[in-house]
Amino acid sequence: MKTQRTLLVLLLVYVTSGVCAQQVTTFILVRHAEKVSDGSKDPELTEAGKARALALTKFFKEVKIDAIYSTGFKRTQNTVAPLAMSKNLTISSYEAMKGEEIDQMLKKFPGGTIVISGHSNTTPWVANYLLGKEEFKDFDDNDYDNMLIVDVIDKGRAKATWFTY
Repeated sequence: MKTQRTLLVLLLVYVTSGVCAQQVTTFILVRHAEKVSDGSKDPELTEAGKARALALTKFFKEVKIDAIYSTGFKRTQNTVAPLAMSKNLTISSYEAMKGEEIDQMLKKFPGGTIVISGHSNTTPWVANYLLGKEEFKDFDDNDYDNMLIVDVIDKGRAKATWFTY
């Protein structure tokens, strides 16, 4: 009986000490805000897009964010620029649809929270990559309010929640 109690106590200490706890890295994936339709390949945000970018800052006011990534386009960078400024972070560039770049983010910020600003096709792609399966289709090109929050233990062991903002 004493041996069983000792084993139970050791098991509880082991479990509660975090030794077997799994680290979760959170990815906040946002599609860029509304863009100007000027025919260019790199348009600015509209006034509505700028307001949506500010809404992100309010939405994540109380959330610790470790890194912010964006593709190299004005619309993606400007979507997360107010958030980056509010968190005193620099926006890092990443190349869309490159699994090794997402893997590097996982390695660099284990257990952290990472925001990625992307596009109607790249945002669902990142979520699907982390999930290890195709759960999300490309967003409609005129749909700017999509946000996916993906909690990742390991690539392929993740859970996604879809929000609009």
